[in-house]
Amino acid sequence: MKTYEGGRGLAGARVTVDGVPLDPRFDVKVFSKMGYEWTYEGDGPRQLALALLADHLGDTQRALALSEAFMREVVAELDNAWLLTGDDIAEALRRIGAG
Repeated sequence: MKTYEGGRGLAGARVTVDGVPLDPRFDVKVFSKMGYEWTYEGDGPRQLALALLADHLGDTQRALALSEAFMREVVAELDNAWLLTGDDIAEALRRIGAG
């Protein structure tokens, strides 16, 4: 099971999947040229929602379709430092009626 982790440092926001930087998936959609963000609703959190879902689901079109609801349900509620497992993402998708 994959583990996703985010935090902020002097270099800015950093998100990894199993210790490797998570691809922001600008190739699918650019919500924010600045990259990821979280703890609120907006373009940076949408970019993170898309990246997390694209990696977890392996389906970029489904990830794009679900990114707004996932951003509101999960990403906007994350703390400054956070950890999500694949199971956490699957449970959140069930809560929003997509799992």
